[in-house]
Amino acid sequence: MKSLVIGSDHAGFQLKAVLKEHLKDRYRILDVGTDSEAPVDYPDFALKLGLQVRSRRGLKGILICGSGVGASVAANKIKGIRAAICHDHYSAHQGVEHDDMNVLVLGSRVIGIEVAKDLVDAFVEACFSREVRHKRRLAKVLSMESSLHP
Repeated sequence: MKSLVIGSDHAGFQLKAVLKEHLKDRYRILDVGTDSEAPVDYPDFALKLGLQVRSRRGLKGILICGSGVGASVAANKIKGIRAAICHDHYSAHQGVEHDDMNVLVLGSRVIGIEVAKDLVDAFVEACFSREVRHKRRLAKVLSMESSLHP
């Protein structure tokens, strides 16, 4: 069974619980926190999740905060993480297929539960296309990452 990493701040805690239930029969879930709705700082959980995804403890990661913006910004600071905030079906799968996105970021205060489930399904079921143009673009992104963050 494939593993996914999931994490949230306090604003995403309830949606995280729903998504874990939604995924539990298909994936092994590694929950990196938070464990309540008590206020916490999203960068702490973006870091925990990103490090687990980077070390391949999970195939992909799902990160949730109130808007999705802060968690996305924080996750993208981690070398090897390609996180994107997605609130539509197309972006959730296309980000993986074209850009090899490995972390889906959701805003719990922006989207509803059913939309979140749809986005997660689109994300986890998508695969990088490996088309020449996508590999070329990803290589450029990885080169930028390596040269700017040695």
